[in-house]
Amino acid sequence: MKYILQKLGFYLIAFWAALTVNFFLPRLLPGNPVDIMLAKLAQRGPVTPEAREAVELLLGTNTEAPLIVQYWQYLGKLFTLDLGTSVAFFPASVTDIIAQTLPWTIGLIGVATVISFVLGVALGMLAGWKRGSWLDNLIPVTTMLQSVPYFWLALILLFVLGGMWDLFPLNGGYNVYETSPGWNLEFIGSVIYYGTLPALTIVISSVGGWMLGMRNMMVSTLSDDYILTAEAKGLRPLRIMTTYAARNAVLPSVAGFAISLGFVVAGSIVTEAVFSYPGIGSALLNAVGSNDYSLMQGLFLVITLSVLGANLLVDLLYSFIDPRTRARS
Repeated sequence: MKYILQKLGFYLIAFWAALTVNFFLPRLLPGNPVDIMLAKLAQRGPVTPEAREAVELLLGTNTEAPLIVQYWQYLGKLFTLDLGTSVAFFPASVTDIIAQTLPWTIGLIGVATVISFVLGVALGMLAGWKRGSWLDNLIPVTTMLQSVPYFWLALILLFVLGGMWDLFPLNGGYNVYETSPGWNLEFIGSVIYYGTLPALTIVISSVGGWMLGMRNMMVSTLSDDYILTAEAKGLRPLRIMTTYAARNAVLPSVAGFAISLGFVVAGSIVTEAVFSYPGIGSALLNAVGSNDYSLMQGLFLVITLSVLGANLLVDLLYSFIDPRTRARS
């Protein structure tokens, strides 16, 4: 219990620090959402001081107030999930934009990351167990694919599987002409079909790293004394591989998986840009292009929460997989 409380306290402080940086960083940049909106209005005619006040009320900002007052107002609004109004998607609120785009990103990048991790760890375990086999010799090929720039690999797959052979659609999240969003089989099937190629790209480009890491840890673990003891006791090879060797060898991969899960939201930008996928990455690109600080702030907050949440979850999980971490704490 003490270990869990220590972890919760640490992550609460880290979350508060991230919120503070998330507030001050955009305000150190030149310009603000009100000026951007006024600049757009000025293209259609003269802007009066009353118009500036109206835009400030509309966007929920008060640029004339001291920074510390704005900071407390920002913290207060977070508890009501009021993240302001988006300039890029005006008049939609930032909360609505995040609610619309986040499920797409989690569905695509999250599932692809989990599949890549499970597949890579399983294949790495077998490659380490059977050194010199064809599977072991396959690892350099998979790591070579990982070294290829992601956007380049995505464009190649798009050209081959989407252009030459016409197996998958080239862009989008679902068939907007023949299906309508909802919990029905037709829409779910369309989402899976449109998401297969982006997910395949992510799995191909990342499975080699998991395989290589797990394979090397298996080789190192198999030389430990307790493995020799298990073999001398006559235990079955399958039990030695899974219960004795793989259980200890997978610990570094679990830590790496936590970091990968945390960056699921942040790492989606290139994926969604190449495949025109309607997720967080596309929204962030639009926000940067439109200088939409409210939306950028909201998206960075989601990224921070996902990183901290994933690390906390795996820290707690790690303590159950390896009880020595609790004892050392």
